[in-house]
Amino acid sequence: MDFASVSAISASGMDVESARLNAAAINLANIHTSRSAEGGPFKPLRVVSGTHSPFGKHLHSAAMAQFPAAAVVSVERTSLAPRLVHEPGHPDADAKGFVAYPGIDSVSEMVGLMTAVRAYEANVIALNAAKAMATRALEIGSAS
Repeated sequence: MDFASVSAISASGMDVESARLNAAAINLANIHTSRSAEGGPFKPLRVVSGTHSPFGKHLHSAAMAQFPAAAVVSVERTSLAPRLVHEPGHPDADAKGFVAYPGIDSVSEMVGLMTAVRAYEANVIALNAAKAMATRALEIGSAS
């Protein structure tokens, strides 16, 4: 596998993890948002990732077809049930005094953040290792 393939795979992995980080940060920032622009509580975001389309594989080398790069397919709003909290004085409270907040679990979001950071770091390490190997190969070739 050549350096271009390795760097493309690592870069696409970093793109996916960056999108996951952004989605988790937005979810955590809106964990107490009871009223969104669409009406109702904020709907949490989820990143859907996958490999490039089969058509895209034909455009890449055989190595890239063997090791397809990841890509962000979409960022979707989830339909999790809202979390109801009894706050009768809140302006968004219903007739029974309950306020609907997003069904976001802060622990799950934090675990997702940590996982995305670790995966991003792993992609950076892989890219740096490939770069170091390519540089060393050039040094060996120029020494002879």
